[in-house]
Amino acid sequence: MEVEEAAAWLKDQPEIQTIFACICDLNGVMRGKRVPVDQLDKILKGELRMPLSLLGMDIWGEDIVGNELVFDTGDADGLCDFTGRAPSPVGWTTRPAMFAQLWMRQEDGTPFPGDPRRALAAVAERFKAHGLTPVVATELEFYVVDPSKAAPQPPCSPITGKRLDSDGALSLDELQHFDAFLNDVYDGCRAQGIPADSAISENGAGQFEINLLHVADPLKAADDAVLFKRLVRGIARKHGFAATFMAKPYGDRAGSGMHVHFSLIDEQGRNVFDDGGDLGTDLLRHAVAGLINTMQENTLVFAPHENSFRRLLPGAHAPAAVAWGYENRTVAIRVPGGSPKARRIEHRVAGADANPYLVLASILGGALLGIEQKWQPPKPVEGDAYSLDLDTLPPDWASAIDAFSRGPRVNQIYSNRLKRMFVQCKQQELRRFTSHVTDFEYHSYLEAV
Repeated sequence: MEVEEAAAWLKDQPEIQTIFACICDLNGVMRGKRVPVDQLDKILKGELRMPLSLLGMDIWGEDIVGNELVFDTGDADGLCDFTGRAPSPVGWTTRPAMFAQLWMRQEDGTPFPGDPRRALAAVAERFKAHGLTPVVATELEFYVVDPSKAAPQPPCSPITGKRLDSDGALSLDELQHFDAFLNDVYDGCRAQGIPADSAISENGAGQFEINLLHVADPLKAADDAVLFKRLVRGIARKHGFAATFMAKPYGDRAGSGMHVHFSLIDEQGRNVFDDGGDLGTDLLRHAVAGLINTMQENTLVFAPHENSFRRLLPGAHAPAAVAWGYENRTVAIRVPGGSPKARRIEHRVAGADANPYLVLASILGGALLGIEQKWQPPKPVEGDAYSLDLDTLPPDWASAIDAFSRGPRVNQIYSNRLKRMFVQCKQQELRRFTSHVTDFEYHSYLEAV
């Protein structure tokens, strides 16, 4: 969207007086400024400034100790470029507002390599150099919870007033009980240009999944996912609930994932994974091999938080092993069945708590390495992958941080700057978590040992 288009759009929205101008940090948290609507021209021209260090803050919004962006440069500003996506209306605030997505460049005009959106853009450009375009869709799971307690609990049905107390996979009743909430989510998606498709009631009490349609633009797909998560949380508050994309908000219920589907089209618009049959092309298998060979190093992207690893337990309906297969939901990399024209790869590792820009950069970057180097995948798994002796993902957060830090293939996907920022951020968060003793530890050990 250009300045003139935005001005024309605003003339039809006279009630909007506020703009939330935001960037997305490494944790997928939106950070930015609330500015008057008369500064839209400044935003669209890339004249808004914010500290570059904002992109690398920890999950609590604190600077990373020893971060060179803070101390060595005096916490210097960067320039915020408008991404070109049309400003999105925000309908859950006390007054109508708009949301503008930005990404950062340095004072010399070059893209800031620590920006996660820039990292995905760099991967997309590498595909473009091969004459290929990724076609991407995401599936996002989330829980609606009662916000009245510190710990989550299932919400009360808006229809019966009774608290949900059982899992409701594909329950039409649960969908209908939350009809008003879901209607507002779909209305918000239409207003923000998010291609929302089907919604289902998932395995956990108050858990839903909404699929976003395929788009031939990985940046838009990631933008859609980021905006969707923010929209769902906002609409939930409007209805008196809270929505969480935590990977595992309940220890005894299903976790929430972010499954990614992708194919590749050439310059003639042909799906290069389609061989006319069920197996797909050599290019598909090279891409699968790239995903397999980079999965362990990139686990920190797919599971970036302490809570993330509660979801990735063997047998918990989330992949814990490095494996692939055809039409098999027990593996990390699934090649779905169906029409050969729609042949694609589904990546099932990432939690809903992960940063969509980094998730897509790791997936597409790994696939591209496999294609460029013509790697061959291992034999596809048939049957229950959970019961087999396979290579596994890093078992815990500390191991994932170490694997990402040491991973040589990470360097072929991400800039040194982003890699260093992400590792420092996660190390600081891990130190803080390990310094806290939980109530369950007190209950178990205080007077027993």
